[in-house]
Amino acid sequence: MAKEQSGQPNRGVPGVSRRHVLAGAGGTVLLPLLDRVQAAEASVDLAQAAIPSSSRLSEVSDLEALLRPTVPTGSKDGASGMWEVWETGPEPHWIDLTWAEPVTTDRVEIYWGGNTPPRTARLLYWDKDRFVPVVAPAALGREPDRFNIHSFAPVRTDRLRLEIEGEARKAVGVRRWRVPNAGPVPSLPPAVEAGVDRTVVMGGATYLAARAGWLRRGPGDDLRWSKVSGPGEVSFADLTAAETTARFSEIGDYTLRLTGTAAGRVASDELRVRVVPPPPAKRLDVVYTTPYALTSPFWRARARSLIVNWIPHCIAYCERTDLPTGQGGIDNFVEAAKALRGEPHGPHLGYVFSNAWVHQTVESICLALMVDSEGDEGMLAAQAQMRATLERWIPIILAAQEPDGYLQTAYTLADRAKWAERWSPRNRADHEGYVAGYFIESAINHYTLTGGRDRRLYDAAKKLSDCWVANIGPDKKPWYDGHQQMEQALVRFGRFVNDVEGGGRGDAYVALARFLTDQRRGGARYDQSHLPAVKQYEAVGHAVRAVYFYSGMADIAAETGDVDYQSAVASLWDNMVNRKYYVTGGVGSGDTAEGFGADYGMRHDAYCESCSSCGLVFFQYKMNLAYHDARYADLYEETMYNALLGGVDLEGKSFCYTNPLAGTERAKWHVCPCCVGNIPRTLLMMPTWAYAKQADALYLNLFVGSRINVGKVAGTEVEMVQDTDYPWAGAVAVTVNPARKARFALYVRVPDRATSTLYSASPEISGLSALTVNGKPVTPANRNGYAVIEREWKRGDKVTFELPLAVQRVTARAEVEATRGQVALRYGPLVYSVETADQPSIAGPIGAAPLSAVWRGDLLGGVMAIEGTWRDGNTLRAVPYYARMNRTGEPVREFPTADGGMPQVEEAERKARAQASKVWIGV
Repeated sequence: MAKEQSGQPNRGVPGVSRRHVLAGAGGTVLLPLLDRVQAAEASVDLAQAAIPSSSRLSEVSDLEALLRPTVPTGSKDGASGMWEVWETGPEPHWIDLTWAEPVTTDRVEIYWGGNTPPRTARLLYWDKDRFVPVVAPAALGREPDRFNIHSFAPVRTDRLRLEIEGEARKAVGVRRWRVPNAGPVPSLPPAVEAGVDRTVVMGGATYLAARAGWLRRGPGDDLRWSKVSGPGEVSFADLTAAETTARFSEIGDYTLRLTGTAAGRVASDELRVRVVPPPPAKRLDVVYTTPYALTSPFWRARARSLIVNWIPHCIAYCERTDLPTGQGGIDNFVEAAKALRGEPHGPHLGYVFSNAWVHQTVESICLALMVDSEGDEGMLAAQAQMRATLERWIPIILAAQEPDGYLQTAYTLADRAKWAERWSPRNRADHEGYVAGYFIESAINHYTLTGGRDRRLYDAAKKLSDCWVANIGPDKKPWYDGHQQMEQALVRFGRFVNDVEGGGRGDAYVALARFLTDQRRGGARYDQSHLPAVKQYEAVGHAVRAVYFYSGMADIAAETGDVDYQSAVASLWDNMVNRKYYVTGGVGSGDTAEGFGADYGMRHDAYCESCSSCGLVFFQYKMNLAYHDARYADLYEETMYNALLGGVDLEGKSFCYTNPLAGTERAKWHVCPCCVGNIPRTLLMMPTWAYAKQADALYLNLFVGSRINVGKVAGTEVEMVQDTDYPWAGAVAVTVNPARKARFALYVRVPDRATSTLYSASPEISGLSALTVNGKPVTPANRNGYAVIEREWKRGDKVTFELPLAVQRVTARAEVEATRGQVALRYGPLVYSVETADQPSIAGPIGAAPLSAVWRGDLLGGVMAIEGTWRDGNTLRAVPYYARMNRTGEPVREFPTADGGMPQVEEAERKARAQASKVWIGV
């Protein structure tokens, strides 16, 4: 966003100068006027005409909050917004204020935020070529709940820097920063920021919310929007307002400019708007996961480790009552049932959202039981245990459901003096919708597992959903949950109920999902409640909450056709995928604690929580359903094979809470085990990810050796059989088995590895080759990234094709500072890591010699390795990222830290792990 300033400076207070005041009546009579002038000059907050920037942005950081005129009620005033960071690296963090031209000041006023003041803080100013500390008689104060006034020798500068060091593993924040003027009030152009680039669906309006900061706004000062470029006309609802709307007459790329004028001084800023066609009127239909078989060696091995080891491990830990941090599991349901019966009971253990990993594990069990064991004794034994677990757990869970359908054990067991009512605005952090959503989703897969013969969870989920509908909505309680999940669960369940029962029985659940989403406003960036959903165009805040939210928004857009939702979702997708998206398909920047940071701020110590990868798969999948476009399936394939698949180790005995691109840390459990059931429940929903459909078409999205019944297409049941060794080899054979002959279109995804504009790869690889139908070559049409074969299909018809696979060198855009001068390696959908287990050092640059894909059946269960040379001549070997850090030889700890805390390690250990494995290599 380019900024421009022009005009001549005003060299004093209009009509009054110091010389004229002092000359009058011997220089004494007008001294009170001088005092008033000086007081007026000092009362001007120079920060209002500055542009803020910072070294880091956390998921709660709001730079604009620094300059708001409101005074916080305290350092912990969550409603006032603040800039915040969590981690302190080798260099201090900083916030800068930058002016169009130099200003003069002799003090700043800083209001700290958060729970802990900074360890050190100091003020610096730009002295033409470097930052130097101000000269002050005392250090900058660090007192909470007040403005800390810091006086110093006057400076004239166009840039101030607040430099901060926080305490280890503690957040430090700044809520407000005032810069009182010293001397004559300068005439500065206004600080103008037009807003973030975005997308708008043709026919809709984009909501403009700009910032324009004046020192003093007077007669003749102006603010005005205009069109700079674009194929059509732009109409503004109010072209002189910072907050307004704009509409566009034609599809294409536009640039809008916001120009501010102050006393003849001009500043401007621009934003880009892409106007796109609306999605198809009807979304694609879901292929529900029902019993299926995996024949792919790759996926069968991964599924087996989840079924034989990981899910039984989750069951065991959910049933434990001796975990050192008291996470709580199935025991909370037991105690809640006692409370409902009026019996003596124990307290709720663990976080308020501890029901979640029980519900996720139930859903994982249901999905695992749908995978054909094909006689595998280990799988058969594990599945028998899972069936017994379901029979044991379901009555326990249902006994904890309150008579009207409400289900949240933390509330049922709470002290009413501390938690008086359900759905209270004071209890947004209690995850009532988050845990309810997981329960509802588990009911869907339990129903499909049993073919509808066992309706216990389905009926309970309807009762719970009906309870919410009866209590929340227009003319009822206005409410939203601090952690999204209920929104997408309600839409998913509403669709399912409509498919099962018909008659629009699930429509009320979809309507409630929209109401919950519409209620998000007036809150914080952290949980995406800072703006109404339809006005959000930038991916911000906690990454898991965000992708769950965007997934729910995509659902609502697809169900309602609301163009504002469609525009917001398209903008959020673009901002995330093209500015905040890791090469592994993960989200959640290492620049922050748990969420999205600044554009292109993607360090190698990424957060990329496994739960965010699960939510991202759902989000991209919903976009695929809405737009019938293969690029969204390209992206969720990338996330599944890399950021998510490596969330559990090869044996299925430990998992990753976070998934950095340098090193990793696996543990058996976690104080916040939200990912433990989420990973398998997402990966094992393979039929849903592999296919989508509509009345006269079937979409093939993932290439996985399998036998899957996709339900009815063109009025007949269709079984799809894939035979492939993908991702190791590119040959795919697809057998189409309709129950009777039927005419429909088969859409085969044509992979495009260049969907995100953040990355480019060499050599370029795309397309399908050698496509045949029943042995005869076919040249299909290409629609939205799909090869389309339309014909009458009969049982046994076979489509074969080849997916080109080769080693690629991937580079990132220059804006991504962390990857400059580095390259990542990729083969098909797989991103690779180099590890010290395969070579003495991974610190050097890669050589220029060609790289080869080499099958290593004795390595990591059998992988296609990438081999070449380092520049020093030593042999280079890279292994798939999903298989990283499986050969450390270190004992896996029960928790990531000795005290069971968040996944943090000592700096020396962190560095050692980062040096053991990494994705990006020097060139």
